Amino acid sequence: MLSSIGPLELAIVAIVALLVFGPKRLPEAGRGLGRSMREFKAGISGDSEKPAAKSDAEAD
Repeated sequence: MLSSIGPLELAIVAIVALLVFGPKRLPEAGRGLGRSMREFKAGISGDSEKPAAKSDAEAD
């Protein structure tokens, strides 16, 4: 019933994401998702220190 995700499914997801977010907001959405995942992993593992990363003001 649930098989592995193939290249066709990944292409469909990428096209839908591009249509929903647009080419200008897609990198920002990916960056936000990556930041959220890092914070979640740090919270789960119990790391109390914050990783050295650029702030939003420095990125722009």
